[in-house]
Amino acid sequence: MPISLATTSTMRPTIDRTVAQIGQIILGKERQIRLALACILARGHLLIEDMPGVGKTTLAHVLAQSLGLNFNRIQFTSDLLPADILGISVYERTTGAFKFHPGPIFAQLILADEINRATPKTQSALLEAMEERQVTLEGETRPLPEPFFVIATQNPAYQIGTFPLPESQLDRFLMRIELGYPTAEAERALLQGSDRREMIAQLPPCLAPGELIAMQGAVAALHASDALVDYVLALLVFSRQAPQFDYGLSPRAGLALLHAAKAWALMAGRDFALPEDVQTILPAVVGHRLRGLDAANVGEQLIRAVPIP
Repeated sequence: MPISLATTSTMRPTIDRTVAQIGQIILGKERQIRLALACILARGHLLIEDMPGVGKTTLAHVLAQSLGLNFNRIQFTSDLLPADILGISVYERTTGAFKFHPGPIFAQLILADEINRATPKTQSALLEAMEERQVTLEGETRPLPEPFFVIATQNPAYQIGTFPLPESQLDRFLMRIELGYPTAEAERALLQGSDRREMIAQLPPCLAPGELIAMQGAVAALHASDALVDYVLALLVFSRQAPQFDYGLSPRAGLALLHAAKAWALMAGRDFALPEDVQTILPAVVGHRLRGLDAANVGEQLIRAVPIP
């Protein structure tokens, strides 16, 4: 059933309040904050790629605090094993049976910190969790909490000790964003302000998990016209036929584009998505999915090449 304008209008103040609160910690990065929030509202996972020390981990912490989600951080290293993430069954002599001890993946928001410092075997432990929101171990499937999100941070691939994420893993991230260095004004405020960790601990949740789930349902029910779907399809087809890319966007990428555009429209207080919403979120959705000789600024390339129907 399509969502009404009255419903989206009532949600916008809460969303704006959440963005403003996160902006008290992550200074001067409103666009990145809104993209991260849109990713979560679209029920997607987020990849943050940037240099160490620019606030990637802090953004994940403040998102969890502001959205009222329980939070686990997993520090990825080269010696991390899949069992360290998913959990393990341990034999208990008192009962004569194996008891499952869940790993840190069983939380509503997971920070996979420096994910590309772990081996491909350990990285692959997240694949089922990210796609199916469940974990299968020793023949038993265990559901993950609802809502469930993965926010992964990644250092640039040229840094020492990194393992590039495979395409199958990258495609499971709805968006990839970069934070970049702060402006001079924001950095001055950061240097003169309080410790960010102490500030995060004092922040109240802006919404409960139940409210977040309701907003996600509103995103799914948001109207997307046939013309908008045609525009998304045209973007997918062009990416698959353009010679500058090694391979095109997957059907999962098309769904990601549509869901993220709907989330962006909801954040604007509208009950329908526009082509402009698609264009706004396009670079964050496709930038990590396309590779080739001319894969820089792929979002802008697609926007210029594919006209709006």
